Amino acid sequence: MRVGIPKEIKTHEYRVGLPPAGVRELIAHGHAVVVQAGAGLGIGADDRAYAEAGARVAPSAAEVFDGADLIVKVKEPQPGECALLRRDHVLFTYLHLAADPEQARLLLRSGCAALAYETVTDAQGGLPLLAPMSVVAGRMAVQVGAHCLEKEQGGRGVLLGGVPGVAPGEVVILGGGVVGGNAARMALGLEARVTVLDRSLAVLGRLDALFGSRLTTVFATREDIERRVAEADLVIGAALVAGAAAPKLVSREMIRRMRPGSVVVDVSIDQGGCFETSHPTTHADPTYVVDGVVHYCVGNMPGAVARTSSQALSNATLPFILALADKGLERAARDDPHLSAGLNIRDGAIIHPAVAEALGAAFTPPARPSPVRPSPVR
Repeated sequence: MRVGIPKEIKTHEYRVGLPPAGVRELIAHGHAVVVQAGAGLGIGADDRAYAEAGARVAPSAAEVFDGADLIVKVKEPQPGECALLRRDHVLFTYLHLAADPEQARLLLRSGCAALAYETVTDAQGGLPLLAPMSVVAGRMAVQVGAHCLEKEQGGRGVLLGGVPGVAPGEVVILGGGVVGGNAARMALGLEARVTVLDRSLAVLGRLDALFGSRLTTVFATREDIERRVAEADLVIGAALVAGAAAPKLVSREMIRRMRPGSVVVDVSIDQGGCFETSHPTTHADPTYVVDGVVHYCVGNMPGAVARTSSQALSNATLPFILALADKGLERAARDDPHLSAGLNIRDGAIIHPAVAEALGAAFTPPARPSPVRPSPVR
């Protein structure tokens, strides 16, 4: 199969779909890889590194899309990239369609088969291709939140860990999954006072067993969310429903009750955000203030640590990419229902129920995929 890796063009996105080591694995399996010039510079991999791994380096995204059957990316395709997609393309990347009806419309128009990393599942009910970036985002959430609490950033001027004789900061985490658990780990490492709220007793029990008395776990009733958010210096939104819009857990009124200079970091922003006052921001302009509360809502947080993120993502995606390249979409989806769960759009229809529901669009039950056969390597 011919695999294309374009350069990411979302604002301040430095990750790449596959590093040279991943390209080398595809070449060893007999596939052809075309990489856009400069695609790996954000992770310190120049064009020569890709050429030495066996890839052909192309000068433009148009040439990459034109010469590939399988397009491997990191972030959702931007409008200009959607225009390059064809009916015979398989797109494999993060999509987060529940919060992006315009992208969904463009993908439907292209007719391509679009697989979303964030809806691929595993035998334990997890999301293995979302997890690596959730780990990164959870750990980064505390890092950026601590920075935003600094006075010159508009924050309260609170050091999360405190100092002898001065109380530490209060960190509240909404959701105890992969993002929330890693945020808790980092916040506890800074010696902040940390509370995690979740509606799953199993999740709360796991976190309690892991962190013991250092961490406060609370069942997430509306009353407890309201009270804990009002008392917090930093609130991290880490709620996720696979493929669907994030639940709105914090209202505008709750934001008004927070102390001026407090900070919210909405890691759920890719799926619409879990604060009523959230809207997407970028690394170029990451924060804004609502009712005195600093909001950080960058949709591609892990892009700031591109080297770590790209390697971690490739470790998780490479087996699925190899399966798609080795078998083609039809057989790969038939052999692996977890990969098949990643299919969001096919043949101009939305075939993932949670995505369709979130968009208020028609849902087409997935049929057996029509053949998308690998093109011969030339």
